[in-house]
Amino acid sequence: MKFSDIVVIGGGPAGMSAALAAASEGVRVTLMDRSDELGGQLIKQTHRFFGSERERAGSRGIEIVNILRDEIAKNPLIEVKRNTDVLGIYSDRVIAYEEDKLYRRMTADKIIICTGAAEKMLQFENNDLPGVYGAGAVQTLMNVYGIKPGREVLMVGAGNIGLIVTYQLLQAGVKVVAIVEAAPVIGGYKVHASKVRRFGVPIYTKTTVKTALGDRYVTGAVLADVDDKFQIIPGTEREIAADTICLSVGLAPLSELIMHTGAEIRYIPQLGGFVPKRDENMETTAPGVYVAGDVSCIEEATAAMIEGSIAGISAAIATGMNCSKAVAKREEYIDNLCELRAGDTGKKIRDGLAML
Repeated sequence: MKFSDIVVIGGGPAGMSAALAAASEGVRVTLMDRSDELGGQLIKQTHRFFGSERERAGSRGIEIVNILRDEIAKNPLIEVKRNTDVLGIYSDRVIAYEEDKLYRRMTADKIIICTGAAEKMLQFENNDLPGVYGAGAVQTLMNVYGIKPGREVLMVGAGNIGLIVTYQLLQAGVKVVAIVEAAPVIGGYKVHASKVRRFGVPIYTKTTVKTALGDRYVTGAVLADVDDKFQIIPGTEREIAADTICLSVGLAPLSELIMHTGAEIRYIPQLGGFVPKRDENMETTAPGVYVAGDVSCIEEATAAMIEGSIAGISAAIATGMNCSKAVAKREEYIDNLCELRAGDTGKKIRDGLAML
């Protein structure tokens, strides 16, 4: 049975930040991730980040991940376990995981869960045809492997991810025939919407996909208008040609491991679905179990990194190590997070946290 002061599960932006923050206080950290490289969603994000200079605004995700990887590699207190699947967390704080095709066990003083989120699917006829992708899959194909997902793409969803991936498709020479959005307004930032509109891409609000056309693969789609209750309005159907349908309809937190710990889970739509109740230090109702990133709240990567830093410092303090300056540092990160969520763009998150 192995032991670590802190185990961080998930090597995305939140998990890497949590590991670095905890190790900076002199605590031994084991960072586990199921992929062969750390980075999570950052490895496919080629766009520049918004926010403050302090949180690397103006940098691209692929640049940020290299910075974090280098810092982790240089820190002797951080042990990284790649290609490692965490299978369960038991009541006696035993973590079961698969590494190198062997089942292993580890205990930890504190656990930080940063498992991220999964893409949501949209229900429509023939949604299982080849050519129907999630936006994350499209980003992986293009930005990681250099493969175009198709020649003519219909984007479903006008949030930030849908708009950003649309722009990346256009940069790769892929035609985007249209963006459809069921809501009455565009959900993403206006600057992203303006960029794709300058390319001549139409954005249809109050519109959804009713059917994917094709027998063996996607050849088009039937679009339809929706009413205020998101129900299809009969007689508004029309066809559009496309060989790819890209779904950007939101993310759902991967909270299964948190449920293993017995932490209280609540359904908060504004935060993405089932999320754990936690305090401002990112500790859940299961003592010694912390969360950060999309598993706690669907938000931008910048917020995930700040949450990870808060969770890492909080867990380090709770181990009983001599972290004399850690409390002040944590308060600074908490202030940064509140600042990031200020204004109109953060109202949805603030409302969800108030409900939680």
